[in-house]
This record gives sequence, C-alpha cells and structure tokens, in this order.
Amino acid sequence: MASSRRDFSELNAKLERQLQRLPDPVRQRAQDKLQKYVPPALQPQRDEQTGTPGGRPSLSSELAVVSEIRDKWTRWNEPAAKLQRRKRRTSRALTLWVVLVLLSVLYAAGGYAGIVGGQAGLEGAFGGIIAMVLFGALAVRSGARLVRLNRTELPQSTPPPKLPPASSAAREPMERLAESEASLAELLKQLTTPPHGVSAAVPELSVQDARATADEAAKALRALAARMQSIERGRESAPAAERAALDSAVRTLRTQLDDGLDGYGTLVAAAGRAVAESSGGVSQAKDALTDATDRLAGLALALRDLSS
Repeated sequence: MASSRRDFSELNAKLERQLQRLPDPVRQRAQDKLQKYVPPALQPQRDEQTGTPGGRPSLSSELAVVSEIRDKWTRWNEPAAKLQRRKRRTSRALTLWVVLVLLSVLYAAGGYAGIVGGQAGLEGAFGGIIAMVLFGALAVRSGARLVRLNRTELPQSTPPPKLPPASSAAREPMERLAESEASLAELLKQLTTPPHGVSAAVPELSVQDARATADEAAKALRALAARMQSIERGRESAPAAERAALDSAVRTLRTQLDDGLDGYGTLVAAAGRAVAESSGGVSQAKDALTDATDRLAGLALALRDLSS
C-alpha cells in the first residue's frame, strides 16, 4: 500500500511538472481533462488561492511581474524623470551651501568679536571669511545650475505603442515593426544631417514625404494587428465548430501583416541605400527613396481599407 502511494506521488509530481510548462489556456484544458479521465489520487493538487498546480504562481502572474519591473525601469530612464532627479539633487546641494555660508558668517562674526578662537578683529574672523567665500562660490554655482535646469525644455516624446501579448500571432510582426521604425528614424535623421562638407543626396521634402508615409503605414499595420487580436479573443469564447473559420481569418490577417512589413522594409532598405550613396552624391538615391515611398503609400492605403 505504501509502495502504491509512493508511485502515485511520483506520477503526480511528473504531471505537475508537465502542466507547469504549458501556457495558461492549455493548462486549464488539460486540468479539465484530468478531472474527467484521471483518478483524483493522480491529479496534481491545486492551490486554493491561485488555482494553479502545487500552489506555484501562474505563468501570467510571473509575466505580469516582469512587465511591471520593465515599466518601472522605463519610467526611471525617461528624460523627464532624469531631469527631475537632477533638479532635486541640485536644490539639496544649494540648500546645503547656503546653510554653510550662514554658519560661516556667524563664525566670522564671532571671531571678529573675539568670542570664537580667542582672537579678535580680522585675525579672528579670517577662517570664517575664507569658509564664507568658498561655500558662497559653491552656492552660486549650484544656483546657476538650478536655474539652467529649470529652463531646460524636454522634447515632446510619445511612449512607444504597447506590444500585443506573447500568445498573440500579432506579437512577432509588431516587434519587427518597432525595430524597423527605429532603423528608419535613424536613417532619415542621417539623410537630413549629412556629414560636414557633403551635400545631401536626397532633398528635405523627399525625406519628409518618406517619414509621413512610414507613420501612416505603421498606424495601418497596428490597426490590422488590433483587429487580429480582437479575433483571437473572440476565438477563445467561440464554439469549437466556429474556431476553424476564425483561425483562417487570423492566418489571412497575419499574411497581410507580413506583406505590409515587407513593404515597410523596402522603404528602410531604400533609406539605407540613400545614406550609403549620399557621400558620393548619387542621384539614384532620391529616385529609389521616392519609389519606395510611393509603393508604401499605396500599401498603407490598402491596409487602412482592410482594417476599417
């Protein structure tokens, strides 16, 4: 009997480890099937509070903790947060120097009167005067820095769009889109600010055109990804007979997303070639960037029609 219980415990532990490796929805379905076909003695024990096997935290809670830490780190490194920390440090330093200046004034006055140091006149006040000048210079420096920080204007920046959940088929395309946007922004910046002594191979108007078209295409791609996510959420609660059609719709939208990202990548590649050719002043750089911009504009229009 003891051997049988030990075997059950070992099998229970194996089942628990296998379930922990599954995503939350799959794990839930597996638990439901275990309740139907497996004897209760072999089923992994669920924690009463979390509802997960063995009382361990669920995968979704672990991901939530990681996401919260990442968000806090992002907020800590924001330019506005950094500026506020510098202002607080400078203000505290200014307060310290002012207090030390006042103490130096009192010390100098006491030394001049002969109360401190045993000497009167300028000899007694000499140490306090030196300290007052030193701390006063540091206070003026901190005050000037605080004024400069208060006049600093931060660039208006919008937070990056939130990515779809890891379980969504739209996650990987949206990650690619974020990387492509960063690459294109850097390339277009280099086109607008060529090295000293080198003429720009692409006019400013063409660069602005490419930037505006890329923004429109990115909005259309994200709208398409949002539509895909809504279908995925509907699939979770749809009857089994209807899920095949929803899966097909998700695959179709994923194909359209991939096509849109290919078009976006074409613009990134054209901008890269323009940067590479700008040192030689080759006129083909402008034509290639203009053609890629026109193709992406047409693709963005088609994507907006699909997502509307």
